[in-house]
Amino acid sequence: MIKILFLGEIVGRAGIAAVKKGLDGVKKKYEIDYTVANGEGVTNGFGLGKAHALQLFKMGIDLLTGGEKLFYKLDMVEFLPKASFILRPLNYPQQTPGRSVKNITIKDRKLVIINLQGNSDMRQNIQNAFISIDSFLKKVEDDTISIVQFHAATTAEKATMLHYLDGRTAAVIGTHTKVLSADDFVTEKGTGYISDNGRVGAFMSVGGFAPENEIHKLKSQIPERSKESWDDGIIQGVVVEINEITGRCENIVPIKEKVSIERPKEN
Repeated sequence: MIKILFLGEIVGRAGIAAVKKGLDGVKKKYEIDYTVANGEGVTNGFGLGKAHALQLFKMGIDLLTGGEKLFYKLDMVEFLPKASFILRPLNYPQQTPGRSVKNITIKDRKLVIINLQGNSDMRQNIQNAFISIDSFLKKVEDDTISIVQFHAATTAEKATMLHYLDGRTAAVIGTHTKVLSADDFVTEKGTGYISDNGRVGAFMSVGGFAPENEIHKLKSQIPERSKESWDDGIIQGVVVEINEITGRCENIVPIKEKVSIERPKEN
């Protein structure tokens, strides 16, 4: 069995601390062959900086993905073409730097991991996700196992993508909301699915951010910078188990591992 860990969005320094403290244990516990993580909220909760990307790669994350926040840090624009371990969405313009798919081999089986972004409520003018993935899958060799990480805002669009790709990909893993959903399952055709694989960082928070600031913003309607939370460290995600003979998903296992994290002392 091929076991791929899809971590939820890593949020801020607390997310990095959770990875440092607990990732090795999770990988050992679930006998993971390959690790993928959404990294677009790593740097202060908004974007992915070069230094943080390299740090997470050295900690054992094999592949980082991002959606609409990926280019919030300017050094990522220059770094992305050189970083084979980071994926931007497939349906971005051709002029967008970087890669959108990752070809790997596990247990003598070829796999391709595809990063795709939804269109509903994302406020970006990008190609239709369904047309983009359809065009790409036509080029994939028959003996290659395809897996899609779908970064989309609405559950409806994610569920629609599942039905569109049912039997054509081994999994459709949703990201973006940073809340681990309870709808994990495997279809009769062998496609694993979850609407959102959660987050890595602080559990007692608002998407990884301190509740006090988020409450104040909603009460006052005055823009205010979100602040990271350090309450109740957690690693969330899913383990996708794929039969290396059939190429079908046989199980998808949500993970919720508590880890101890501490806010660093300020100088």
